[in-house]
Amino acid sequence: MKNIILSLAIILISCKETTKEKQKIELDNKAEKATSNDWVYLFDGETFNGWHQYNKKEMSPAWSIKDGAMTFSPLEKNYGGSHDIITDNSFTNFILSLEWKISKNGNSGIFWSVKEDPKYYAPYQSGPEIQVLDNDGHPDAFIKPKFHQAGALYDLVEPKSDVCNPAENWNHVLLEINHNKNQGSVKLNGTEIVAFPVNGKEWQDLLIGSKFESKEFKDLGIYQTGHIGLQDHGDIVSFRNIKIREIE
Repeated sequence: MKNIILSLAIILISCKETTKEKQKIELDNKAEKATSNDWVYLFDGETFNGWHQYNKKEMSPAWSIKDGAMTFSPLEKNYGGSHDIITDNSFTNFILSLEWKISKNGNSGIFWSVKEDPKYYAPYQSGPEIQVLDNDGHPDAFIKPKFHQAGALYDLVEPKSDVCNPAENWNHVLLEINHNKNQGSVKLNGTEIVAFPVNGKEWQDLLIGSKFESKEFKDLGIYQTGHIGLQDHGDIVSFRNIKIREIE
């Protein structure tokens, strides 16, 4: 009897937490609508208009649209190769808003300032990455604590706190990039967890001591204008409500 009562209590707490997470995301979205009418949706929830596979003309078949979200499903077929995707358009100074949901033990990422060029075999050679991760289950969350956790500027700036919702739950992220002010920041589920420079000596100093010091990544972050990208890291991941507001 005690075990049954304990199980019911756990279920009720879990449901309550899920409701709070949903309410938090809804509040963030309402706040955006209230503060500006300049948001432009990058994903209409029904088609892949405005997106294509990196260094390809067409959209990757490894991505599909399910329940209004774009979903990478690598296990459905053996697609082979890399299936990172990027926006057709490029951006310089902006606030990017989106929601992401990662599978258990999953890993993915959000890129910006991606340069599409055959000399780069992947977006992460030119575009810095904001980590998308199951903080509770993926090894990256423990190998280099925090610098690879959800919301981190990957391998460069660690989150101030872990406010990530569990795997298979939605998380809301706001990424702001402003080259005029040389400022970048990440808000995850309403809390600012990362701030960083985006160009010049301050940016180059940030790379010292990281994996990006190698020649393979010599052009990381050098392009102030570039594409937004979503990563194929071999795990199921979904993105929805993707919109952007350009700033001057």
